[in-house]
Amino acid sequence: MRPLAAARSSFVALVFGLPAAPAMAADPPIAQAEDDEYTRYELLDPATAAFRITYEVTATAPGATVFFNPIRKGSTATDEAVLDRLTGRPLPFDVVPGSVARAGGLPDADLETSYIRIRLARPVPKEGETRLLILKTYADPKSYLREGDTIVFSRSLGIRRNAIVLPPGYEVASLNVPSQVLTEPDGRLLVSFMNAGPTEMPVALKARRLLFPPSPPGPPALSQDAAARLQDRARQDREIVYFLNPPETHSFDLYHDYTETRPGVDKYLNVVRKGSTASNPSALILDTGEALKVETLRGEAITRAGIDLTGELEGPVQPDTEVVVVRFAPVTAGGSVRLRISETYSDPARYRLEGDELVFDRSLGRPRNAIVLPAGFYPTACSIPATVSQTADGRIRLDFVNNRPDTIDVLLKGRRRGRPASVR
Repeated sequence: MRPLAAARSSFVALVFGLPAAPAMAADPPIAQAEDDEYTRYELLDPATAAFRITYEVTATAPGATVFFNPIRKGSTATDEAVLDRLTGRPLPFDVVPGSVARAGGLPDADLETSYIRIRLARPVPKEGETRLLILKTYADPKSYLREGDTIVFSRSLGIRRNAIVLPPGYEVASLNVPSQVLTEPDGRLLVSFMNAGPTEMPVALKARRLLFPPSPPGPPALSQDAAARLQDRARQDREIVYFLNPPETHSFDLYHDYTETRPGVDKYLNVVRKGSTASNPSALILDTGEALKVETLRGEAITRAGIDLTGELEGPVQPDTEVVVVRFAPVTAGGSVRLRISETYSDPARYRLEGDELVFDRSLGRPRNAIVLPAGFYPTACSIPATVSQTADGRIRLDFVNNRPDTIDVLLKGRRRGRPASVR
């Protein structure tokens, strides 16, 4: 109700003895939700006890227009900046107390903690997301310190995907979590790790200065296979979810999410695995909710369309080669686009019914994979460790985190709840 109308209503009520119109209650703030978090810690000169943080996070609450990021207690934050990852442009922000964060959509905000309040470039779309890049420098002598000739980075990390970059000229002396060790283009060493557990992970890293630091490396002379194996596994952002239909159909719906960052790229190519049949392809830009044009090409049609599958196939295009092509506006310099590609697959060899049990037998190559059982089924066997949860509609979901640069061969079995048909 507008102020003038409200005043008129109160006046009429006063004169004629009528009850006043109730005041319009403000809509409650949208509860914050986030996903796909990744943090990179770049250790600066040990004398400063400071490290540069690059934090990637995705806001997922539909309709949200702000996002809150805490400033950790015990740390002094400087040089903050926030970028919208779709466009690469800066976003406005300010620092607010916990009470403001709690009132603005973060009900569990610590009242004694300060928060960076970020104004999003656009409301989070329905069934979409808004990706953010948050930069800040922390000075924290309790987390980053020197012990004699050794530097120590000791910190409990709640984010599931992380990397730590050593200062120039340092080597890893000890590390308490299984990690990749990689080399940055400027020669600094990076350790990368993933946490699949339910709680914060206490990380303790020690490093010491090299007596004879190597010269900055030149361009790496690596094969394509070696380069792929030496990527930062935690940094990779591809993920896939399989929704199993009743096993009698041999079919499953899936979506896989992928971020394209290469300037000028305007299409995504998904080669259908041999033995599978794909149908009902669709795609959207998660950042905006925009639906994209999708087409499926086979054999000679792939060549006629000028689609280059070099690196996607082990040999030339065959008559039964099938590729799903998703087209979108070219990626701009400094920006990126997050895609969700959805399809229905039929694969009798890898998804079938054996007696009263469903069998899903498939190799999964992404760092993060999930399988949702059909309604009414529960798991009876699984070859690879997974966490188990329930979806909003009560289906069982298994999540697999693979921090190695290889595939995991998942053999999953399940049964219907209740008495099997063979004993009815």
